Amino acid sequence: MVTLLFALLLVGATWIQVFSVPSMADRPDNVRALYKEYGRERGPILVAGDPIAESVPVDDAYTFQRRYPRGAQYSHLTGFYSVVYGATGLENAENDLLAGTSGKLFYRRLGDLLTGREPRGASIDLTIDPKAQRAAWNALGNQRGAVVALDPDTGEVLAMVSKPGFDPDRMASHNARTVRSARTDLLNDPSRPLENRAITGRLYPPGSVFKLVTAAAALESGEFDPDSVLPGPARLDLPQTSTTLPNYSGGACGGGRVTLTQALQTSCNTAFGYLGLRLGDDAIREQAEKFGFGQELTIPLKTTPSIFPDEVDAPQSAMVAIGQFNVRTHPLQMAMVAAGIANDGVVMRPRLVRTVRSGDALEVISKPRPERFSTAVSRRTANRLTDMMVKVVSNGTGTRAQIPGVAVAGKTGTAEQGEGRPPNAWFVSFAPAENPQVAVAVVIEDGGVLGDSASGGRLGAPIAKSVMEAVLSR
Repeated sequence: MVTLLFALLLVGATWIQVFSVPSMADRPDNVRALYKEYGRERGPILVAGDPIAESVPVDDAYTFQRRYPRGAQYSHLTGFYSVVYGATGLENAENDLLAGTSGKLFYRRLGDLLTGREPRGASIDLTIDPKAQRAAWNALGNQRGAVVALDPDTGEVLAMVSKPGFDPDRMASHNARTVRSARTDLLNDPSRPLENRAITGRLYPPGSVFKLVTAAAALESGEFDPDSVLPGPARLDLPQTSTTLPNYSGGACGGGRVTLTQALQTSCNTAFGYLGLRLGDDAIREQAEKFGFGQELTIPLKTTPSIFPDEVDAPQSAMVAIGQFNVRTHPLQMAMVAAGIANDGVVMRPRLVRTVRSGDALEVISKPRPERFSTAVSRRTANRLTDMMVKVVSNGTGTRAQIPGVAVAGKTGTAEQGEGRPPNAWFVSFAPAENPQVAVAVVIEDGGVLGDSASGGRLGAPIAKSVMEAVLSR
């Protein structure tokens, strides 16, 4: 009997150690596991060597607490690391590296075990240019919207700002009541501060900045060139309906006939609506997909795929050609369009991480290389579009983006949202036109400070100019 009892005790102990311990460790109410996870020193997230997220020692059961020195300006990049709600943003996307549990850090963890060192997470250095990020943040002011800047040659994200931002430190507090109160405030805020407008959330109609995609499709078709003459009446009759498509100005473009270059320069709706009818929705959809529409990207933050509608009838073909109807996108996607044109037609895959290093910053764990995403248009088409976009800024709707001594290529957009709502203001650009170093996309929600009077040229162009100047002054 005694032997049987000892045998049962041994089996019970073994069962607990082998099978029950892991499941108990994973239980959300296991306080020891929680202390262990959140008490580990996470690696920092860095911009130009300075932390925008870091772990600092604290005198409580967790040992370390996450801190965000740059606060709201980088809040949609860092996200937050919360003992109550877990991780968001890069804190979530790169959690294994920051926590030190990634397989890439196996030998580092083994060395720590053998030497008795406290394990530390990896540090992640971002591609963000702090001057460009600050310029975008300041230029947006108190308006709701977003800005993305890319290096056309590498795909590196030089700036990514979404407004309004939020204070990640409140969400990183170790006081559960404080954290819950902060989250409730953020969720109840009608301005949606938790939403990263640059890449996710409620996508925007792009309006006239999408004319770049339509112009690309026209040039790639071989049926049109920059000097092709198009009809530009005050209103374009749409087939199968009594509805007409008007110009933003209310009048005809160029006396009723314009070249493709002039149509882009003056953002002539009726000329581009005519192109939509001639090209058809399939050609425009195919061109949009080459720039990235319809694809989810991981940069490593996940993006919401931009939308080009599947079902489009004849009159709707004219509307999608000017970026209306059910076309929806975000600033990262439109920055990719501008960057692809700037890079001789080649779109590079966007990325936020430049280097991952060990906890002591001595060893490079990984260094992502530039990666081609697609060839959206031919070099010839890209060069033609560049020349056309330069005219938009030099003597068209985008003059407020002019930089003295620098040729800037750009396109304005004023996207309607429906009756009773002010338009969204867009601007996309790159500079210098002859040797592009930065491509920018800007969107301002609901007319920003100008309300119903807003336009991409008035609101978006000066913001893009500030960001381009910040990058070019490096």
